[in-house]
Amino acid sequence: MLTFEGQKIQGSQSIVAKLTSLPFQQCQHSITTVDCQPSGPAGGMLVFVSGNLQLAGEQHALKFSQMFHLMPTPQGSFYVLNDIFRLNYA
Repeated sequence: MLTFEGQKIQGSQSIVAKLTSLPFQQCQHSITTVDCQPSGPAGGMLVFVSGNLQLAGEQHALKFSQMFHLMPTPQGSFYVLNDIFRLNYA
């Protein structure tokens, strides 16, 4: 599940459709902090990221925060179980 600015979106096809429908073509991420914690006995991991987004043609960067929950696969990789994204307006 993805929560994007308060809108809950579930399922990989719906998430891809949301992300590809955003009203810009280029976005540069600048990450300022990353915090991680183990999550539960299954070997998951909680990750919190904050930083700046610079959209093409915009003078000022936007601050953002994002939290996602990674879960392990039997093959040794991870998948995103939950993802929460917010722009931080001051």
